[in-house]
Amino acid sequence: MIRSRIIGCGAYLPTNIVTNDDLAKKMDTSDEWIRERTGIRQRHIALASEKTSDLALAAARAALIDAGIDAGELDMIILATTTPDESFPATATVVQSRLGMAHGAAFDLQAVCSGFIYGLAVADSMIRTGAARTVLLIGAETMSRLLDWNDRTTCVLFGDGAGAVVLQAHEGVGDNSDQGILNTRLFSDGRLHDMLYTDGGVSSTQDAGKLRMHGKEVFKHAVTNIAAAISASVETARIPIGEIDWFVPHQANQRILDGTAKKLGIDPAKVISTVALHGNTSAASVPLALVAAVRDGRIKRGELVLLEAMGGGFTWGAALLRW
Repeated sequence: MIRSRIIGCGAYLPTNIVTNDDLAKKMDTSDEWIRERTGIRQRHIALASEKTSDLALAAARAALIDAGIDAGELDMIILATTTPDESFPATATVVQSRLGMAHGAAFDLQAVCSGFIYGLAVADSMIRTGAARTVLLIGAETMSRLLDWNDRTTCVLFGDGAGAVVLQAHEGVGDNSDQGILNTRLFSDGRLHDMLYTDGGVSSTQDAGKLRMHGKEVFKHAVTNIAAAISASVETARIPIGEIDWFVPHQANQRILDGTAKKLGIDPAKVISTVALHGNTSAASVPLALVAAVRDGRIKRGELVLLEAMGGGFTWGAALLRW
């Protein structure tokens, strides 16, 4: 059986760091107010000269170096983003060009904060069916471009960044002992559009618009939906949830992370959290947290890792893999 194994990963964060105290100088908020409600202490904000493609390219190069391959060995690039450089062409093609890759395919994928999980499912499907052997998957965002900096309930939550992984086809025996992606589970419910959205778009207002969110409703649905996605993934694999070594969630809010862990009886020590340092980086948040835990030695080869996310739409999902 063909499995999609992650052979390398990389990340990039803009050097410009904005702390809660920095925000408090510009609006009616405080470090205590933000940390108490979200767990966030700081976030990285791209400079005006930095585009999503710049962040994506830096993360991609780091992942390729970690994988020990060059762009010539890639068959495909998938870029999960809700903040592309332009309406078209796909920002993935910009990354493709800047990597010096003149073959294969490159395209963007839009599922907001769930984008990286959706991207894993697409990459895994491509590899399993033989359409590709080696795939670069990137989650990259400049969410700061979509923020209303007069709305303290949303602008304090988000940051910019990028994370990437290289997936490659490897033979497995077809059971849960295999290295690589064991399953992915994807969900959406468009009826919940008004809970989290932007109030603009190319075919509606002819501009990008600003992010709008009903925080209490998002929190309620996030805990319920993320818990359901995790349960669906472990049930598909027939693995008790207690056997999962690490949970790498979308970094939206520390209270969501804590609420989900409590709902499922997950040991909080198994939950990777980078939200305090990065804020919510949308499609970049899962790979950024994954890279952080791999780099500091927490996630080790052979361990079971469950990734999950929920984003506007609503979209949500989970991916179970053996590292």
